[in-house]
Amino acid sequence: MKKIVMLGTGLDTMGGIASVVRVYQEAGLLRRYGIRYIATHCDGGKLRKFRAMAGAYVAFLGMLLRGQVGLLHVHVASRASFWRKSGFFALAFAFGIPAILHLHGAEFAQFYGEECGPLRKRIVRGIFDRCRRVVVLSDAWKRWVQGVSKNPHVEAIYNPVLLPPSAVAWTARQPGAVLSLGRLGKRKGSYDLLEAAARVLPSAPAVELRLGGDGELDAVRARAAQLGMADHLNLLGWVNGERKEQQLAGAMLYALPSYNEGLPMSVLEAMAAGLPVLATPVGGIPEAVSDGVEGFLVEPGDVEALAARLAQLLQDEALAQRMGAAARHKVETTFSSQAVLPRVEKMYQELGFAPL
Repeated sequence: MKKIVMLGTGLDTMGGIASVVRVYQEAGLLRRYGIRYIATHCDGGKLRKFRAMAGAYVAFLGMLLRGQVGLLHVHVASRASFWRKSGFFALAFAFGIPAILHLHGAEFAQFYGEECGPLRKRIVRGIFDRCRRVVVLSDAWKRWVQGVSKNPHVEAIYNPVLLPPSAVAWTARQPGAVLSLGRLGKRKGSYDLLEAAARVLPSAPAVELRLGGDGELDAVRARAAQLGMADHLNLLGWVNGERKEQQLAGAMLYALPSYNEGLPMSVLEAMAAGLPVLATPVGGIPEAVSDGVEGFLVEPGDVEALAARLAQLLQDEALAQRMGAAARHKVETTFSSQAVLPRVEKMYQELGFAPL
């Protein structure tokens, strides 16, 4: 029996792709369609990563030679992620297997436009053009792909999140607690958020930045000390599972002033938990957060505007609570697994696969 093979990073790794596939798994999609998931990447050293990739190629090629692959669904980001997966696409094309390219990379436009020469651009376009479907995370990314690829089958399918049964009571949240999750550094706006928080500190002395993730931890810590924010910074390390739920339940707002994004799972998870979002209008974020409704959007790098909106949300709890309720409702109607996964299933069915 031919199967759908899905490729992506290990489900115990950090990052957005793993978060998305875990939702697929927990919502039963992999079970309903008998999907074989093969991890092509893992956290750790170079040797461990190479073994994961090599093992994935061996497993996939073995399935191809046994005639067991009917459809390939590949979750792709930029740079090493794309090149690591390119060989799987080549094998699928050689064996006549239809493929889905599911694009997640927040920096893919930069990777393609600034880091790829003519030959590499041709390879990227060739893979996009030959796939049976290209899935992107927002209408903004759909327009970008349509600008570089002649593939007529580009679909915008949002990342799904699991909606908690209910949001935590607002009175249980910690006043002044600002949560941000992801790889700390300039791209995620970590330093902008530190500077904005320092500016509002005189009027909001209870402000506490709770930053969860890996990345430039020492540099963030040093910058906080320079700004007089050392006592108002809590570096959480990478959080997931129950720890993430606890952080979402205890915060008053979620902030992610990124310079580029796909459609960050952390924003959707915060919205599902009933948090207002302070972010930037990049990637798919404006399709999740309408400025002034589910939160506020400020331009990347505009620290003055970021500080003003941060102060507004910290000082007006009624506003923050209303926006948090609107955010949860938006997820329920648009981004929950119940709202999103039927579109993935429809795509599978159009490509010849029905539920088991």
